[in-house]
Amino acid sequence: MALSWDVLDLDYDAEADRIGAELRRIIAHECKRRGLVVALSGGIDSSCVAALATRALGKAKVFGIHMPERDSSAETIKLSRSVSDTFGFDSVLEEITPILDGYGCYRRRDEAIRMVYPEFGPGWKSKIVLPGLAGGELNVYYLVVQKPDGTMDKQRLPLPAYLQIVAATNFKQRTRKTLEYFHADRLHYAVSGTPNRLEYDQGFFVKGGDGLADVKPIAHLYKSQVYAMARHLGVPTDICNRAPTTDTYSLAQGQDEFYFALPYREMDLCLWAKNHGVAPAEVAPTVKLTADQVERVYRDIDQKRATTRYLGLAPQVVGAIPEIKH
Repeated sequence: MALSWDVLDLDYDAEADRIGAELRRIIAHECKRRGLVVALSGGIDSSCVAALATRALGKAKVFGIHMPERDSSAETIKLSRSVSDTFGFDSVLEEITPILDGYGCYRRRDEAIRMVYPEFGPGWKSKIVLPGLAGGELNVYYLVVQKPDGTMDKQRLPLPAYLQIVAATNFKQRTRKTLEYFHADRLHYAVSGTPNRLEYDQGFFVKGGDGLADVKPIAHLYKSQVYAMARHLGVPTDICNRAPTTDTYSLAQGQDEFYFALPYREMDLCLWAKNHGVAPAEVAPTVKLTADQVERVYRDIDQKRATTRYLGLAPQVVGAIPEIKH
């Protein structure tokens, strides 16, 4: 018997009320803060968090930050501002390109790209991609470039180049989080994290960057549930209809081609099924894969959980400190 998509259905009004009550409790009693800072990317997750926060706390206790940079999509700032405009909370624009230049973010990234394409320079664009498990290829990263004449090329990334590209681009998430905490400290607010369950479970976040937060309101919601919640709460239609993107590289890059084995909707169902002990053969017809391919997705889930466990660890101490409750 094929697994139904209905397993991901929720009572979104009741769930929004429950999340709101928890947000109020956590911010006031656990964090002892007055409101919540939300970094607005123009994507579905941060927009949904902003909508939930406004519903729970009121617009006077939510503060948004728009943080575009050189490689951001031209749509990013328009979409992120549509969220603060729609829900009526105050926000600020922080252009982070000068900070990233100071860190050497772009220079260090381009140095790594030139390990593969020595001629890489002004007028070129790039991203890194995975082939995806469904295709049966070896799941290793490739570098995709667009040359100044518009032609595209793709080469397999050697490990040192891959690690340096990721390390350099991680400056972006860490810079944004620094600014979030500046404004949170200034306002005596808490900082929100915006990962959905798929990202939180699979380690799709940067330690000390978008993985750092005081409260993560949607980490228990599958990505398709986040889309449905956002529509329920009145997030602008252009955002609700937008495909997930990393908005990190100069070439447009979907989250599925960068990290996940499948597009988010199919990945959600596979993750739900694995979490509930559903056999691959029952999932396969619904996601239009073979049972063997679903089994490969299951193995990829386990591998990502194991290899990214470090990202979610609290700072480790090497001796007992019984007076401090963690």
